[in-house]
Amino acid sequence: MKAVVMAGGEGTRLRPLTSNQPKPMVPVVGKPCIEHVLELLRFHGFEEVVITLAFMPQAIRAYFGDGASLGLQIDYSVEEQPRGTAGSVRLAGARLDDTFLVISGDALCDVDLDALVDTHRRRGAAATIGLKPVDNPLEFGIVVTDDDGRVERFLEKPSWGQVFSDTINTGIYVLEPEVLRHIPGDRPFDFSKELFPLLLEMGRPIYGHVLDGYWQDIGTIEQFRQANFDALDERVRLDVPGLRLRGNVWVGDGVAVDAVENIAGPAFVGNNCRIAGDAQVGPYAVLAPGVTVREHARVERSIIDAATYIGRSAVIEGAIVGRACDVRDHVRVHEGAAIGDEVTIGAEASVLPGVRIYPFKEVETGAQIYESIVWESRATNRLFAHDGVRGLVNVDLTPETAVRVAAALGTALDRGARVVASRDAADACRMVQRALVAGLTSTGVHVADLRVSPAAVTRHVLKTQGLAAGVHVGQTSGDPELVEIRIFEPPGIQLTPGLQKEIEKHFTRRELRRAAFAEVGDTTYPARVRESYAHDLLDTLDAAVVSARGFRIALDVGYSAASFTLPLVLGPLGVEAVTINAFFSGAGVAADPVPAAAERLVSAVGADLGVVLDRAAERLLLIDEHGREVSPERTLLLFVHLLAAAGRTGAIAVPVTATDAIDRIVAGSGLRVVRTPHSLSALTRAAAAEGVIFGGAPTGGFVFPDIVPGYDGVGALCRLLELLAVAGRPVSELVARLPEPTLVRVSVPCPWARRGLVMRLLGEQLAERTLDLMDGIKAFDERGWAQALPDPDEPVVHVFAESATRAGSEALAQELAAAVEAIVQGETAAASNRVEAPQASS
Repeated sequence: MKAVVMAGGEGTRLRPLTSNQPKPMVPVVGKPCIEHVLELLRFHGFEEVVITLAFMPQAIRAYFGDGASLGLQIDYSVEEQPRGTAGSVRLAGARLDDTFLVISGDALCDVDLDALVDTHRRRGAAATIGLKPVDNPLEFGIVVTDDDGRVERFLEKPSWGQVFSDTINTGIYVLEPEVLRHIPGDRPFDFSKELFPLLLEMGRPIYGHVLDGYWQDIGTIEQFRQANFDALDERVRLDVPGLRLRGNVWVGDGVAVDAVENIAGPAFVGNNCRIAGDAQVGPYAVLAPGVTVREHARVERSIIDAATYIGRSAVIEGAIVGRACDVRDHVRVHEGAAIGDEVTIGAEASVLPGVRIYPFKEVETGAQIYESIVWESRATNRLFAHDGVRGLVNVDLTPETAVRVAAALGTALDRGARVVASRDAADACRMVQRALVAGLTSTGVHVADLRVSPAAVTRHVLKTQGLAAGVHVGQTSGDPELVEIRIFEPPGIQLTPGLQKEIEKHFTRRELRRAAFAEVGDTTYPARVRESYAHDLLDTLDAAVVSARGFRIALDVGYSAASFTLPLVLGPLGVEAVTINAFFSGAGVAADPVPAAAERLVSAVGADLGVVLDRAAERLLLIDEHGREVSPERTLLLFVHLLAAAGRTGAIAVPVTATDAIDRIVAGSGLRVVRTPHSLSALTRAAAAEGVIFGGAPTGGFVFPDIVPGYDGVGALCRLLELLAVAGRPVSELVARLPEPTLVRVSVPCPWARRGLVMRLLGEQLAERTLDLMDGIKAFDERGWAQALPDPDEPVVHVFAESATRAGSEALAQELAAAVEAIVQGETAAASNRVEAPQASS
């Protein structure tokens, strides 16, 4: 049988290690990773190998030649243009006339390939996929099989809400030549994203086989370092070159070392290394051939590539240093730093944690390197949290970070695109927004600056003027000193996962487009955008009906920018508004609005209702005419009830976690319910679809997409007044007629590393029930439903449950929460017992 080794990877996440070499050539204990893969193939009896190449193909071809030195017959297939994983194998199809194996050249493994081939032949499969359980499946493709191993479902690089298993695709396949006929030759084509789903749809036999042994992708700096450490710990069986001393120290040929005792295992010292007297090579040090370590220097938990010089008294801890680097005397390289090839670091310099230095750079003597060279400063691994980029001003969210976020967005957009920007009134928001404008224009993107305006106006401009994106800087509720950058996409929806990942890619890789002098974007200041928003909003309302009702309302504006737009719509509607907390000077910190003030105001002025807007003027809290707060969940039901009673037709979008009372309210009306994943991005995308007239969540956010497909407190207030005017009844009476929600929500702490395991085991234990896998796992039985949903930002799993009674909902929630806790604690048997067939509710 022949084997195909895919070695076309560029390895952008591994830079600077892969800046001038292909990803499969990065070294693991003295050999390129792909060499370990080829030795594994030889061990399992493969003799003929085809290596597919793309990025820097000559580096691999020159290293291995015809394969005679490894006892293999190696041929090469070079992509002239990107073909994708499946397309690259199809390119070599003329040499594949029988069953063949495909394996990645950039994943370290010692799996049993014979067992994989045997499974393939025994089951008569067209394709057999090597599978492996992992702690964090987000970066891989999830594969679900039935009890016989036949593949049922694929999901490529899921979000936590989509994780229903922790069994991932390793990129090791056994294939029949016939499958190559289904791969087009004129465009890139991927195995897991396109070919396998196509074969599954065609009914071809595709099986999965869980591999025994070690498997580790080396796609990131952390994974690369871990692969080397695992090799030293012998967690993976490799042919490590050199003589083994004291059980866990490998020393190559020609090594010059004054005292072997100065090498503490586990460690690897390659051929022709020189280790001076009093130098220390500590645990988990990997020295490639030709490394020199001078007197009193110390290296531990670090990988040093070939021909690098480490000067006297230099200390390298937990770092990676490339080929032929010159590290002078008394240099300190800290944990997590990564240094590319042929870098010179001057004496007494210090490279701080996490800094990346790209190849061929020179660091001056005594320099303190806090930022990566030559790119921007280091940032956190996760850029987006909740619905945007947020942090404490000048602590987490600095002007430098804001510039880089904006430059990453601008790089993701076309050169010359137009973006609309706005902000809240606070001085901190102004500072961050100006940094965003600078970052965007630096990439050749033009900016329409609305200055102080609600986010809804920004969405409206984005929608009506056909711009490429929108950004809004505002304070967050809960902590008034937190500032958040939110990004919108046409036609005004929340940032989608696709563009978010593109921005994060440019941000973390520090690969940003820079415009030339004459191509820097311009900044304009559009006039009367608030008036345009108010005009379009009024055009969607029956102003005569609202005016005839003669509403008096108590309104807490929450110091939001809605203070500028509310008079433009409430005046023409004939609404008398008694307003508090209207304007904020921009100096100092304004407290969050509290319902109690509006409740007292309703009673004091005899208002028909009260409304409290949040700081972003996007969510609203309703107060009835008696000064009693209406919960956001019941406000959602009120909107649905009023729309149904008014005879409106179309779809309403709500999260999959929202109460089923919504479905009961719309029964028999012209409305239908569309469920979406539990995220603002998914809700706004659904609300922007054809035929959707309303979207809402039990958090006080409501969407009327004919104006803007996003939360808009001002628009929601105006629509509420119109619907109340048509109904002709007070708020308290309408709310009293609504069904009482029984939905319960609890949160269970869950370490990041066990989330995939939790979702897989829950899926197995709940398999007998009816399941909805739109977002997390939602299980139904005769009592109601319960749903487990991992939080994308926090190490918790949220559990939602609903039954006919509050007590029944709490019982369902506690049952599922106990099962999650048991899995987190390793009590899988107990978890199975807790989710057995349900008992009848009392």
